[in-house]
Amino acid sequence: MSRWVEIAFDCLPLRSVARLDPPLDADAKLIEKSKRIKSAVQTHGTHNTYYLHNAECVFHFTNDETKGMVAFAFEGVVATCSQDLTALSATLDVTLQCEDCSWLNQTIVQWLQETVQHAVLVEFNRFIAAGDLRRTSERLEALEKELESRQGFVGMYL
Repeated sequence: MSRWVEIAFDCLPLRSVARLDPPLDADAKLIEKSKRIKSAVQTHGTHNTYYLHNAECVFHFTNDETKGMVAFAFEGVVATCSQDLTALSATLDVTLQCEDCSWLNQTIVQWLQETVQHAVLVEFNRFIAAGDLRRTSERLEALEKELESRQGFVGMYL
């Protein structure tokens, strides 16, 4: 436990979303997630926006692994600057997942839910600095160039 805040998330660049409708054989959970992604695209657009999902933020308030932990699940959109170098805002749905903090009350939960938004912005900037976002952008640019060179046809025997 070397960090005060543990954050993990999967990141979907909204510019990479080709279809907004769920697959025909999708289960109810995937259909709901597809609706949330579609809503994110309609609300925030696809330029410099990233959908964070399968995400968790854990706060530790003591040095005892069995006391003082509060964990939140979150999902939502992070918007970056025009060069994708800095996270500017986070619009997240944050819910209390679990806790082992006997002194926790509703006021603290609400404050921590807001704190998750700030912590995610810091972590997303670390994500950008680590280069994951740049590699994704480079892959998308390479795919766009390939599409242009093949006049829109990419795939087997096309």
